Amino acid sequence: MTSGLWELVLKGVWVTIQLLVLSGLLATVVSFVVGVARTHRLRSVRFLAGLYTEVFRGTSALVMIFWVFFVLPPAFGWQLVPLWAGTLALGLTYGAYGSEIVRGALAAVDPAQREGGIALSFTPWQRMKLILLPQAVPEMIPPFSNLLIELLKGTALVSIMGMGDLAFSGNLVRLALQESAEIYTYILLIYFVIAFLITRLMRGLEKKLKAGVGKAPKKTAAVRVPEGSGVS
Repeated sequence: MTSGLWELVLKGVWVTIQLLVLSGLLATVVSFVVGVARTHRLRSVRFLAGLYTEVFRGTSALVMIFWVFFVLPPAFGWQLVPLWAGTLALGLTYGAYGSEIVRGALAAVDPAQREGGIALSFTPWQRMKLILLPQAVPEMIPPFSNLLIELLKGTALVSIMGMGDLAFSGNLVRLALQESAEIYTYILLIYFVIAFLITRLMRGLEKKLKAGVGKAPKKTAAVRVPEGSGVS
């Protein structure tokens, strides 16, 4: 490929990374907000959180992108640029899947830990912050890693809006070269490299978060006082 075509592909990589980071951040926020809400003591809060989860898990991410980009503008009188439309659609959709990860991890914490917090007169927020989340978050990392990789592959859907992501740029290069095997092999390799980096980063984060969890504090060595020193 010529340098101009490679530049087009690199621009597509940059757009894909931007979309992945922005939608991943939105999905993370949605995951924790909705996931925690699904464990709330109020039935109405649990119902609304569950309704959101079922609606967004039960709809196609592709259709959601169409809806955000083409249906919302006439309804509200404003137009989202493709990057923000893709971020909103993907973040809300994958956030619904992430909320189940959060809910499941919180539910897996030993009930005795919750009871201990109640015995110490902790508020629900204190129990969540000091007891539940420190134990649940490390267990969320492996499924969240898989979810981020699925989100990476889902970013290719934004090409239907004409957004110049990696998939869209690859198609333009294919049309320019009139040859598919070379460019799509490169595209596959690029997606693989990004996914591999996500996996390694998430594994490092998992090890860091799990370090010290459940470990007893180090014992300090007793200092022997010589006899006759006058110290009792």
